[in-house]
Amino acid sequence: MRTTYMAKPTEVERKWHVVDAEGQTLGRLSSEVASLLRGKHKPTFTPHIDTGDHVIIINAEKIHLTGNKLQDKYYYRHSRYPGSLKATSAGEMRANKPERLLELSIKGMLPKGRLGRQTGKKLYVYAGNEHPHAAQKPEAYELRG
Repeated sequence: MRTTYMAKPTEVERKWHVVDAEGQTLGRLSSEVASLLRGKHKPTFTPHIDTGDHVIIINAEKIHLTGNKLQDKYYYRHSRYPGSLKATSAGEMRANKPERLLELSIKGMLPKGRLGRQTGKKLYVYAGNEHPHAAQKPEAYELRG
């Protein structure tokens, strides 16, 4: 009788991928990167173990949003003090903190809880074309579609 394969945390091999966000649509890029971080592209994927790879995203400032999302989409934060709700449009966020725009989108697609937080730590987003992870020898990753 065969049993289902379950990866052990010590057996997981992690690669480093570089994804260029220039001209890519936010949601399509985010879903594919979330899948990479999770490890769903590997035959050894195990839902309750972090089997994913490290992902470096460059050119976050050149991400594309469809329709009127630059003006109409808002991101909210609240300090839990009365009257402290802050709203930032997607256009403002892309201009001021493009890394945060991608991080929010991708981390929202990861599982909630301890596994999602552990998986989210393998995401590195940079606004420009440079990144400090050359020593890890990352491979360029081509997005589908």
